[in-house]
Amino acid sequence: MQTIKGPALFLAQFIGDAAPFDSWDGITRWAAELGYAGVQVPVGDARILDLDRAAESQGYRDEFLGIAAQNGVAVTELSAHLEGQLVAVHPAYDAGFDAFAPPALRGKPRARQEWAVARVARAIRVSRLLGLDRMAVFSGALAWPYLYPWPQRAPGLVEAAFDTLAARWRPLLDLAEDEGIDICYEIHPGEDLHDGVSFEMFLDRLGQHPRANLLYDPSHYVLQQLDYLQHIDIYHDRIRMFHVKDAEFNPTGRQGVYGGFQPWAQRAGRFRSPGDGQVDFKGVFSKLTQYGFDGWAVVEWECALKHPEDGAREGARFVRDHIIRVTPHAFDDFAASAVDRAAIDRALGL
Repeated sequence: MQTIKGPALFLAQFIGDAAPFDSWDGITRWAAELGYAGVQVPVGDARILDLDRAAESQGYRDEFLGIAAQNGVAVTELSAHLEGQLVAVHPAYDAGFDAFAPPALRGKPRARQEWAVARVARAIRVSRLLGLDRMAVFSGALAWPYLYPWPQRAPGLVEAAFDTLAARWRPLLDLAEDEGIDICYEIHPGEDLHDGVSFEMFLDRLGQHPRANLLYDPSHYVLQQLDYLQHIDIYHDRIRMFHVKDAEFNPTGRQGVYGGFQPWAQRAGRFRSPGDGQVDFKGVFSKLTQYGFDGWAVVEWECALKHPEDGAREGARFVRDHIIRVTPHAFDDFAASAVDRAAIDRALGL
């Protein structure tokens, strides 16, 4: 066992046009002042991390890491969630996801996909250059529009979608193997990898690739009514990243898991700030600690009600209060006795 690192903060929901959220110096200083020891960094905003400069310039990388260290935080991981999303997009979602790509690529799905693959590859290389060993992504989705089997799906449709998804990710996972980076897929509705079974389908097509791993976020499992504690028991060997995000599920006679096309605040299942929802975080931290999770506890603010800055401030304290400092010895060691083979034989009647 080992003590989970933290608290850290995922910066994606906080980057903006006003200080301190519009610069790397400002946002890391702000995070540290809230009590965070680390930050998880999205790769899509050059004001925070210029991925191209980071790939090419040791000086830029040194400056990037130096500012973080000077302000009191470590860089925990990079996030290529949005770029990973564009690795596989069903045409039904082309318009919605075009916003994740540069304007010149919008309306050009093949060029957009090629760009996304190149950006994920660059993020893998930059992760290694920054001294990191894991990176967060979404898988993208080809089969998601067919999640509910009505009308009946054509035979082989799901299989073909997963074959294609695995084929698109295999070169990136092989690159990650070369660079020593674990690719951590956030298991998430809207992605073809949205639960344990779909992740296993993906792994099977990749020959159980060692670099295909998991970003564990229990909030997405609450909204699916999946056993998020047993999920750790099953997949702990693949869990390499952890988002601390809460959720609640309050079904009524009018709506349930699917949400009835309601805005977030009116849904039966909705995201909440850590501690405001239904996730048993004592159980989550206990299981992750028991299984030797060696990563960071990273707060991801997504709440239907609370202001993000309040959620961030409270989240740092919440994680600190839940991290378990592991014991260096067994609690009953005080009663232990020296090994005595003769005494053992007598105890066993030998």
